[in-house]
Amino acid sequence: MSDQIQHECGIALIRLLKPLSYYQEKYGTWKYGLNKLYLLMEKQHNRGQDGAGAVCVKNSLQPGSAYISRYRSVKENPIKDIFDQINEPLQKAIWQGEQIDNPEWAYQHFSFAGELYLGHLRYGTFGKNSIDFVHPVMRQNNWKSRNLVLAGNFNLTNTDELFKVLVDLGQHPKAYTDTVTALEKVGHFLDEENQLLFRKYKNEGLSNIKISDKIEENLNIQNILERATKDWDGGYAIAGLIGHGDAFVVRDPWGIRPAFYYYDEEIAVVASERPVIQTVMNVQVGKVQEINPGEALIVKKDGRISKELIRVPYKRTSCSFERIYFSRGSDRDIYKERKELGRLLSGEILKAIDYDFENTVFSYIPNTAETAFYGMIEGVRDYLVDWKIKEIRKKNGSLTDEDIKRIISFEPRVEKIAIKDVKLRTFIADDASRDDLVAHVYDVTYGIIRNHVDTLVIIDDSIVRGTTLKNSILRILDRLHPKKIIVVSSAPQIRYPDCYGIDMARIDKFIAFNAAIELLKETGKQHVIDKVYKKCKQQENLPKEEIVNYVQEIYAGFTTEQVSAKIAELLKPEDCNAEIQIVYQSIENLHKACPNDLGDWYFTGNYPTPGGNRVVNSAFINYVEGRDQRAY
Repeated sequence: MSDQIQHECGIALIRLLKPLSYYQEKYGTWKYGLNKLYLLMEKQHNRGQDGAGAVCVKNSLQPGSAYISRYRSVKENPIKDIFDQINEPLQKAIWQGEQIDNPEWAYQHFSFAGELYLGHLRYGTFGKNSIDFVHPVMRQNNWKSRNLVLAGNFNLTNTDELFKVLVDLGQHPKAYTDTVTALEKVGHFLDEENQLLFRKYKNEGLSNIKISDKIEENLNIQNILERATKDWDGGYAIAGLIGHGDAFVVRDPWGIRPAFYYYDEEIAVVASERPVIQTVMNVQVGKVQEINPGEALIVKKDGRISKELIRVPYKRTSCSFERIYFSRGSDRDIYKERKELGRLLSGEILKAIDYDFENTVFSYIPNTAETAFYGMIEGVRDYLVDWKIKEIRKKNGSLTDEDIKRIISFEPRVEKIAIKDVKLRTFIADDASRDDLVAHVYDVTYGIIRNHVDTLVIIDDSIVRGTTLKNSILRILDRLHPKKIIVVSSAPQIRYPDCYGIDMARIDKFIAFNAAIELLKETGKQHVIDKVYKKCKQQENLPKEEIVNYVQEIYAGFTTEQVSAKIAELLKPEDCNAEIQIVYQSIENLHKACPNDLGDWYFTGNYPTPGGNRVVNSAFINYVEGRDQRAY
């Protein structure tokens, strides 16, 4: 993707189902679980670079020993940093002559030798890069079964409502974020469940020590999650550990945020992406299951594993951006879907080049658009196969061997034109120097395009702001002197804010929105902007369930092609000589390519939760009033 939008967070949960000595004997190391945690996190490093954290929980230590340990980092390479911190005590132990290969010694003396691990890769929408907001977050208590650790891939749109509920309960949350709100919400009902069981067993005459054991055995995680998530509006996949050894991962009822799991007799694993588990655990795709929308995977201290319904599922609206861009392309289904996104665009591309193959070069913007490019070329070649058959039939047997060879060998001109050359560093402070650096993020292959003759077709995952296209890519492609540049987006036009995980909260940052606004002004329809603003203001204080997305009216008077043409006009650099055209994916073809993941609110404005309509309402009000702030 040329315009970088930040990735979703990643979670990694591991529950060892055997004693550490088992792994020492079978795999040669008691660090089996810790090593798997590192791999699960490293394989998901694409999902967030703002920070990383890891927690270990031990189930069987005596009182007086630390049984929950956590490391977090916001350094440039946070995964490496936290595992350096984790392993540092082992290095000291080696110097001191300890038998660190002994699992019994490790369990008693090394903080990250345990049964339960939870890791997190963070992209922060709240709290920015402060270590205080890096997951996992903890709620501590002297009773093991009241300790709570959470890490998630989520955004809640109604943090204000949930925060007020906590305050009304008499709590004093330490920060106004969805993370703290979720932690305290789950923690409140964890406390209530503990208290309920305590009273029950106290009435039965059990001692306090026995009561603690009984609570740990019978804590109802399903009940806690049902009550805690009752009013949550947003997308979430949240993993939790409880101090005595229970663990869970709960997924939102719309299936917006992803979560997958695998378990056998040795280990249970949960991660944000399926191929990560496949690779780390060396298992086939059919062995890795999806946590269904509205369900929780629960692993009890005694190793029992179950899936429980927490929220009644709604129509599945899983985030389609996971398919287009965020998730690793090594997933079987995602790879096929990205190819199909490219293939379905081939018809529009052929029209755009007027079927002139001899004077057209096809390429892609590296690196994640490469798979869609393969699909696009497959679609082009499918057309050429039909063309070749018609050409041969048209000549009706009069073709020479040379004619047949020319027709059969005709292929689209495919080249690697754009090259990702450097990663932009932000240590340059002045705008002029930074803009010059941005212009050199990409390089190009010279000598392939024929001056003022060839059309260059180049595909990208999506076009969000268009900043890199205008300031870098189009300028540098124009140095090749093509007659025309056609930029193809494998995603539809991004028109509306996201509020469920992606940090796209400001509507005025979208080039499609700016194009629609320009069209309204140019066609004398400025009153539409004012009308939509008034409608949004009138419902500003309504409950989120009553808010309507009137911002859709901004686009209603124009075709997708008209908006695309205006986008091309806005993105064309002043010093660019080539003609610029932009071709977008259609909503219909998006759903054909990704039939099981229909979340398209950033393209259509059809938000799956009421909170989404409130966010887009606020975003438009902020735009009109000139307020530089988030919409949620």
